[in-house]
Amino acid sequence: MKGFIGARQTTLASEISLTGTGVHGGAPVSISLCPADGDTGLRFHISNGEADGIEIAADQQWVTGVTLCTVLGDGNGASVATVEHLLAALRGLGVDNALIEIDSPEVPIMDGSAAPFVEAIDEVGLTELDAPRRFLKVLKPICVEDGGAVGELTPHNGFRLDVEIGFETQLIGTQKIEIDVNPGSFRRELARARTFGFMKDVERLWAAGLALGASLENTVAIGDDRIINREGLRFADEFVRHKALDAVGDLALAGAPILGAYRSRRGGHRLNALVLKALFADPDAWTMVEAPRYREVRHAELSHRLAAANFAADRS
Repeated sequence: MKGFIGARQTTLASEISLTGTGVHGGAPVSISLCPADGDTGLRFHISNGEADGIEIAADQQWVTGVTLCTVLGDGNGASVATVEHLLAALRGLGVDNALIEIDSPEVPIMDGSAAPFVEAIDEVGLTELDAPRRFLKVLKPICVEDGGAVGELTPHNGFRLDVEIGFETQLIGTQKIEIDVNPGSFRRELARARTFGFMKDVERLWAAGLALGASLENTVAIGDDRIINREGLRFADEFVRHKALDAVGDLALAGAPILGAYRSRRGGHRLNALVLKALFADPDAWTMVEAPRYREVRHAELSHRLAAANFAADRS
């Protein structure tokens, strides 16, 4: 990539078309990830067979549901669900701008991870735009307690996750991951971690009209004493890695890459949303900063890990 690494916004080099199934509705879904101009951000365009369709920005203010997945809605009945894995792939790889055209109210689950999206994005690559990249910089700690869950954003020179989960079953138990998130670490450590569910919950979910598209091809199924999937786990701690993946996607709803550290204990989509809501409720807790321009380093990877101390604050 020509120019200065990390200094400018990016978009996809060309359009990507994907098909799959909605994990909850069970219906087929087609999506197109399209290049977009600078300062567009990440936006969903829901067609539902209509010519004009509805556009919803990937922004925390439009979160309307956090049960089992993250749902965005326009307040007038239009919505798109299960956005977290796709948003994680886009944010994790440093895609600032994209228009996501979708013909269903649910993003396809693919294999239950972000890997298919990552592979598709890597295949076409990214294009650097003229617009300067902007980051959301956390200025002071923001902590939220929700029942037994705790989430906290603190200032950090980069984007770091510290995620811990705990389940009674010995198949999961207590798992913890700490990771500095950049495109390389996202690809290696988080992108392939799949969503998971308990077999004992299946009938209850079906009765509620949920998980109708779930299968062993897109979900790690946990039985009473074993993992049901024949191939087993992709990581020994795949469960907490998936929770970290979800956090990347949910925090993408900040509207810009975050410069901060996120700590989550026994959390999920609801906690992630509450922490972002608390952050934006306190104007003294954050600011927007513009990336400095660095000389290109050969083979350097586009990364969010830039020196926050050198950023110029900008609230506009």
